[in-house]
This record gives sequence, C-alpha cells and structure tokens, in this order.
Amino acid sequence: GSVVASYPYDDSPTHKPTGVYSKSADDEVFKYLAKAYASHHPIMRTGKPNCPGEEGETFPDGITNGAQWYDVEGGMQDYNYVWANCFEITLELSCCKYPPTSELQKEWENNRESLLAFIEKV
Repeated sequence: GSVVASYPYDDSPTHKPTGVYSKSADDEVFKYLAKAYASHHPIMRTGKPNCPGEEGETFPDGITNGAQWYDVEGGMQDYNYVWANCFEITLELSCCKYPPTSELQKEWENNRESLLAFIEKV
C-alpha cells in the first residue's frame, strides 16, 4: 500500500514496469479529480507517505499517473474508462492493506474531508 491518488492510464504501450507516463485523452480532468482528493488529505497532500520499506517514495501533490508509478495491465480503472466511459481514480489510503481496528477512526478522520471534496466534484 501507499497513500496516493492514482489516475489512468495504469497500463502503457511499452509495458515497462515503471516510469512511463501513460496519458489519457482526459488527463487534465483525472489530475484535477486526483488533486481534489489528495489536497484535503493530511498525509497524501504532502506527497511523502513514508511507508515502511518505501520511505523515499514521493508523489508530487500526492498524485501519480498509474503507469508512471508501476505498470498494471488489465486494471479496473483503465477498463472502466475505455469500455464504460467511467472516470475512475484509484485511492491508496494506507501503507497497511488491513489497518488494525484501533486505527480506523484515524483513517476516517484523514479521509473525511477528501471524500466530501471529491463527491462535490460530481
């Protein structure tokens, strides 16, 4: 896991594992939506999630193009965008895939304003 808002495309024509910006026709809209979420999240907006084992990983403005981060062939956000005209971003909300119950209230507090800001964009 990480703490970042990722947007299409997750896949790239070269299928290099990482580092290839795979721009969609609606790239600016996706960046706008990802920033709307990330800018209200106290950790995500820093662009430095500081996840164990990935302490040096950074994401400017707390967002990333999926394929630039790592290439995912056949991902759901790309499928929905291409085949259903559904604008979808992927939100990585925690360094831990399954946070303990004791941390859920803090996760809610970290994400509440981001969720509201994102919903307002609809």
